[in-house]
Amino acid sequence: MEKHRCGWCLGDPLYEAYHDEEWGVPVKDDATLFEFLILETFQAGLSWITVLRKRDNFRKAFDHFDYKKITAYDQDKVDALLKDTGIIRNKLKVNATISNAKAFMQVQEEFGSFSTYIWGFVDGKPIKNALKNYKDAPANTELSDAISKDLKKRGFKFVGSTVVYAFMQATGMVNDHETSCFRYHEV
Repeated sequence: MEKHRCGWCLGDPLYEAYHDEEWGVPVKDDATLFEFLILETFQAGLSWITVLRKRDNFRKAFDHFDYKKITAYDQDKVDALLKDTGIIRNKLKVNATISNAKAFMQVQEEFGSFSTYIWGFVDGKPIKNALKNYKDAPANTELSDAISKDLKKRGFKFVGSTVVYAFMQATGMVNDHETSCFRYHEV
């Protein structure tokens, strides 16, 4: 018998593997949280599968999302990134990655870790929704609005409420697997 998956990932092996192994799994590691934050900012206005297909290229281009290295990027590095056909070449998003790395480290300094800061919004526990159909998932919530506002206040860019909610779903802060999905109870 085949496993039931959320409808959004069906038909693409890369999407299904991401769904089965990563999406909605609680992430507490700062390096992984930073990677998802950056990937979600690049996804703004595009489909997630576009970003997912370029994920390995993003990792290479952005020093495996080493935020300490990214804070030191100069104009030559920005120019090289904007010529890299393996990633999404958006000047505003590339520059936002650098400023977001700096803001990320400031949050780490203030809270001890980015994980402590971001998971504090949900008291350290995932919000478990009960969606029958993935299409019923909201694009944003009052909580993602509040997190977005706080991130922007701290200097983050491309972190609108919809991007933040997608980040929350990806990193397991919210479980939006369909209730009939085999991953719903696993995560």
